[in-house]
Amino acid sequence: MNNKIVDIYNRYKSLTEKLSDPSVPAGSEEWTRIAKEQSELTETAGKYEEFLAEERKMKQAEEAVKSETDPEMRDLLNEEVYDCRHRIAEIEEELKILLLPKDKNDDRNCIVEIRGGAGGEEAALFAAELYRMYIYYCERHRLKTEIVDENSTELGGIKEIVFNVTGKDAYKQLKFESGVHRVQRVPETESQGRVHTSTATVAVLPEAEDVDVEIRDEDVRVDVYRSSGAGGQKVNKTETAIRLTHFPTGIVVTCQDERSQLKNKDKAFKVLRSRLYDYYSGLSRNEQDAQRKSLVGRGDRSERIRTYNFPQGRVTDHRIGLSLFSIESFMMGEIEEMTEALAVAERERLLAGDND
Repeated sequence: MNNKIVDIYNRYKSLTEKLSDPSVPAGSEEWTRIAKEQSELTETAGKYEEFLAEERKMKQAEEAVKSETDPEMRDLLNEEVYDCRHRIAEIEEELKILLLPKDKNDDRNCIVEIRGGAGGEEAALFAAELYRMYIYYCERHRLKTEIVDENSTELGGIKEIVFNVTGKDAYKQLKFESGVHRVQRVPETESQGRVHTSTATVAVLPEAEDVDVEIRDEDVRVDVYRSSGAGGQKVNKTETAIRLTHFPTGIVVTCQDERSQLKNKDKAFKVLRSRLYDYYSGLSRNEQDAQRKSLVGRGDRSERIRTYNFPQGRVTDHRIGLSLFSIESFMMGEIEEMTEALAVAERERLLAGDND
């Protein structure tokens, strides 16, 4: 068995012992750090224990075969040896997957940004449908969503919407959605029944912590202005909307969803921090290798990733060549078959050794 697995298992046992050490008070900062690391190793350690148990079982059966004189019992023992070897091979493959490099952002919350692209009002309407699709998906997976900023059109479309997604593995579940989404259909405003092509862009950003990005006060201009939207006296009279401009990168963030200026400011800084984290992470990846592209892609919002063909009832992901003929349920948030296929493709890429 891979030495790395043995090292992980030994580390797991050491951490487990430390958690029960009275010199490390439960709930202390050190105890919390140890518990977090131990938790991260639990699945791998458990799988290795399963491997060891199956290996012991196989060896016992092999020894029993040598001394068994009853042909019928020997056949049963040989079957047990065969089953153990088959299960050991399966566990080894599962351990290989567990040893793959983890995306450090997988367990984070995320920020999703959707913008209408080419196609005018039809693009804005498609962006609104994508937003609803993700909301349905999040509800199905018990992920909470909260709008940060929204710019709608009179016909119910969305020029731009930014929302937080919080919950278990939020970023992991949505990270492959970044890119250009293309729709092909007959718009309601089309009188001659011609199929139009429009686009919307989606960006999924891991939520950055304070320690990930340093934002200096002198690098950010904070502007306060009156909210626009549904109307009403408060919207018209109170300056609650926030605009942040980050001078070094030129990134601009707005937030006007809350009626409290302070809450809007907090939300805006959360988005700015995540955009800066994504920006600087992208620079780092480009420096490491400007030319390499993975099978699934880097989540580049300029990359066309998927086509929604309504006349044919088909959704096609161009990164893995998968087409699903279930566009109605897909738009209702049932996108698991696609997201799981993308995750499998990424795992196969990593297993093949393409870790860049």
